Amino acid sequence: MTTTADPVLVDVAERIGTVTLNRPEARNALSSEVLTRLPEAMAALDGDDGVDVIILTGADPAFCAGLDLKELGSTGGNLGAGAPNRDRADGQGLRRGPWGQLGKPVIGAVNGVSVTGGFELALCCDFLVASERARFADTHARVGVMPGWGLTVLLPQAVGLRKAQEMSTTGNFLDAAEAHRLGLVNHVVAHEQLIPTARGLALDIIGNDQPGVRQVLATYRAVADTTIAEGWQAEARMGRAWLRGRDVTSEVAGRREGILARGRTQST
Repeated sequence: MTTTADPVLVDVAERIGTVTLNRPEARNALSSEVLTRLPEAMAALDGDDGVDVIILTGADPAFCAGLDLKELGSTGGNLGAGAPNRDRADGQGLRRGPWGQLGKPVIGAVNGVSVTGGFELALCCDFLVASERARFADTHARVGVMPGWGLTVLLPQAVGLRKAQEMSTTGNFLDAAEAHRLGLVNHVVAHEQLIPTARGLALDIIGNDQPGVRQVLATYRAVADTTIAEGWQAEARMGRAWLRGRDVTSEVAGRREGILARGRTQST
C-alpha cells in the first residue's frame, strides 16, 4: 500500500500496474530512497498475477531529472544505491538497468524532462509514449559521473551511434518532436492524453496471449544480447574505473548550480 507522500506510487487497475515517481518538488530526482523503492515496486508488479503490463511515469512537471544532485553533492549516498554487485571485476552478475530484467512489458510515459539517470530509466522501458512537454538529455559528462544503467548500450540502439555520441558529449536537450523523428519515442501526444494513450496501448497488449507476449520480449532481448552483451560489461567496467580515485561528491557540489541553471534554460 502506498500513500500520496511516498516517493514511488503504485496503482493497479485493469491488469495495468502504474508506477509514478513522486518527488515533484525535486523534479522526481533519484534519491537513495527512490533508488531502493523503484526496483522493489517494479519487481512486485512483475510478480503479481493480476498485472500484465507496467507503466512508468513521473508526477508533473518532470519525468525524472536524474540523480538528486543535492544528495550526491553532500553525502553521495545515492551514487551506489540500487546497484548491488557493482564491484564485480568482470561485470558479470550486475543487475541490468534500474530494475533488472522483467518478464512483463514496461511502457514509459514520459511527461516532462528525462535527464541522465532519468533518461536511462526511459531507455530501459520497452517503448515510450511522450507528452509534447517531454525533453531528453544525457548530462553524465557534464555532472562528472558515468552511465551505469545501460545508456551506452541502449541510446545508440534508439537514435544511432553518432547522435548518441553527440547527446552524451554536449549534454544538449532533445525535444519530443525530434525524439519521435529519431525513433527514441513511439508516440508524441498532448500532455493530457499521455496516460490515456499509454493505458490504451497497455490494453492492446493485454488483449494478446500473455505467455506469447513475454516470450517475444524475451526473444528480442536474447537476440540483442548476441551482439551487445559485451557492451554491458564494458560500461560497468569503465564506470567503476572512472570512480576510482575521484571525489565525486565534492566535484558535483561545485558544479550543481551551473548544471541546474543550464537544465532550466534548455528544458523550457
